[in-house]
Amino acid sequence: MLPAIIVLVLFTAFFGAALWAFRFAFYSPAKRRENLYNFPKDDQYSPLLEKMTGLIKDMEALPFEEVRITSFDGTELFGRYLHVADGAPLQIQFHGYRGAALRDFCGGNRLARKMGQNTLLVDQRAHGKSGGNVITFGIRERLDCLYWARYARERFGPETKIILAGVSMGAATVLMASELDLPENVAGIIADCPYSSPAGIIRKVCGDMGFPKAPALLLVRLAARLFGGFSLLESSAEAAVRNTDIPVLLIHGEDDRFVPFEMSEKIAAENKSKIRLETFPGAGHGLSYMVDPKRYENITAEFIESCLKKSPTGSH
Repeated sequence: MLPAIIVLVLFTAFFGAALWAFRFAFYSPAKRRENLYNFPKDDQYSPLLEKMTGLIKDMEALPFEEVRITSFDGTELFGRYLHVADGAPLQIQFHGYRGAALRDFCGGNRLARKMGQNTLLVDQRAHGKSGGNVITFGIRERLDCLYWARYARERFGPETKIILAGVSMGAATVLMASELDLPENVAGIIADCPYSSPAGIIRKVCGDMGFPKAPALLLVRLAARLFGGFSLLESSAEAAVRNTDIPVLLIHGEDDRFVPFEMSEKIAAENKSKIRLETFPGAGHGLSYMVDPKRYENITAEFIESCLKKSPTGSH
């Protein structure tokens, strides 16, 4: 039997490692301030910085209405509503992990407005002006998405078609929400560079950081349970879409070095009748629109038009 002091040291080391993993992966302090212009400094983003900076500045200058709702667990969520026309379809947009709505949708929001849609850019929980301090990789965020959709139905009426759109973690969020009882006027989902599961992307990132994948994932899963009160295995995008009847458009850059485009291929394979996958050669993470805006616009416009033509037949 190990001496008590050794057991105590091992327990303390394990507990400390789990706490570090939680703070690194999931914790977001209340006084956080996302820098809209803090882009990755690599060969994929550098050539696009000027273009992206201009789009973000254009977004910041737009008038908007502040919207606040209370989610399932009492967390207050914040969003920006941008009005284009009375009675127009509404696109609700969800940004990525430690991201910001104005940055992650600087292109996608412009495109939605160009197509005549009103937009609601939400700050995910533990981001921006929304409450909470734990990021759950889509586990709780998918329920926030449900509450945003219910808010939109109540405010704009059941006849207003809703498109759910997300980038990266936001894309996984809207896909995971597809398994929930969404309002019947949710007409389509656009998911740009989603990961197939929270555990899958964490395992991949652990490997990128040089950690042994299996032990590191186990530690992070325990950290989520111990300090965040949630399970990384509670939901996944690939499982959620299996039985959805909502049309889904998946978009993924083929040179995505953070979320491999093969993850979108795994998701698409789960429901081939409802999911359309479009990949963009040479595009990095979340950069498909920036790399080929014309093709991106054509694909999304065609998809949304097809979704809006369909009449809702009941609750999903």
